[in-house]
Amino acid sequence: MKLLVIEDEPKVAAFIKEGLEEQHYVVDLAYDGYTGEKLALNNNYNLIIMDIIIPVTNGVELCKRIKAVKPQIPILLLTALSTTDDKVSGFEAGADDYLVKPFEFKELLVRIKALGKRTLIGPVHTSEELAVADLTLDMNKMVAKRGSTIIPLTAKEFSLLEFFMRNRGRVLSKPEIAEKVWDVTFDTGTNVVEVYINILRKKIDRDFDKKLIHTRIGLGYIFTDMP
Repeated sequence: MKLLVIEDEPKVAAFIKEGLEEQHYVVDLAYDGYTGEKLALNNNYNLIIMDIIIPVTNGVELCKRIKAVKPQIPILLLTALSTTDDKVSGFEAGADDYLVKPFEFKELLVRIKALGKRTLIGPVHTSEELAVADLTLDMNKMVAKRGSTIIPLTAKEFSLLEFFMRNRGRVLSKPEIAEKVWDVTFDTGTNVVEVYINILRKKIDRDFDKKLIHTRIGLGYIFTDMP
């Protein structure tokens, strides 16, 4: 796998690069948003790792720019900002995952492996279409719609929605969602599942009368068109 790391702190960048190269990854470095954007758009990477607070162009804006041109590239954000609003901003920009500094290097490796599986396997093309109420998910075109309205989704949001729709009517716990959608063991110290579900709710439920994602307090979430 070929990775791009965009990090303005030289020591942190060198630490990440050295550690990843020891794991046999090929790593390019950029220390600002301008250089990072040029490398990302002019080269082929399996994954991009970037800090949010970087010179020239911040990580959230840079994530939007890269995803607009190459939406298939997984992006992992690194940052010391850990509030829910910060995470929402990153995910809404198209980020696929979020790791708060300081972090253990083995945790970074777990996230990289999980995100990298999709690019190594590649997209699965099928004529299948999932449907619940007026929501449809075209698995061939990778398009979600409610009625005639197209719902723009990031790759991770699409995977989460697909998991919900394939498990319609069944209560799903946060550990199960994390394992099946993120390919990681659920970390009780993170609210990444709640953040993603809140974003998905805004996109597929907020502007529609019939709500499809429901919370079961103490149990998890259920996807259904039944009250």
